[in-house]
Amino acid sequence: MMSELWSPALAVVTGILLGTIFFGGLWWTVRRGISSSRTGLWFMGSLLLRIGVVMTGFYFLLDLPGDSWKTLLAGLLGFTIARLAATRLFPAPLSAPLSTGLPAEPLAGKPVRGAGHAS
Repeated sequence: MMSELWSPALAVVTGILLGTIFFGGLWWTVRRGISSSRTGLWFMGSLLLRIGVVMTGFYFLLDLPGDSWKTLLAGLLGFTIARLAATRLFPAPLSAPLSTGLPAEPLAGKPVRGAGHAS
């Protein structure tokens, strides 16, 4: 009886921890990878590492007592909670958009001041 209560709770906590690792790692990678000379290596390496950690964590959730699909669903709930928290708590990786040095293009369908026909 007691393990039936602890198993979903432990799965939710584990999902929150895995989500924190995944999205925290993504945030850290974006901050470090953009200024790196090997951006692609940063992002691919981080993606493989983060997915590996999360998949291993969910695999170990299957060893908890109870129905495995309910345990995985509880872990996914925790992962989703971490994702929602990450989008609200982590600051944006870049405080301002990068300048390309090119003039800004007008939005499609919006008239540009001074671009009309001469009357």
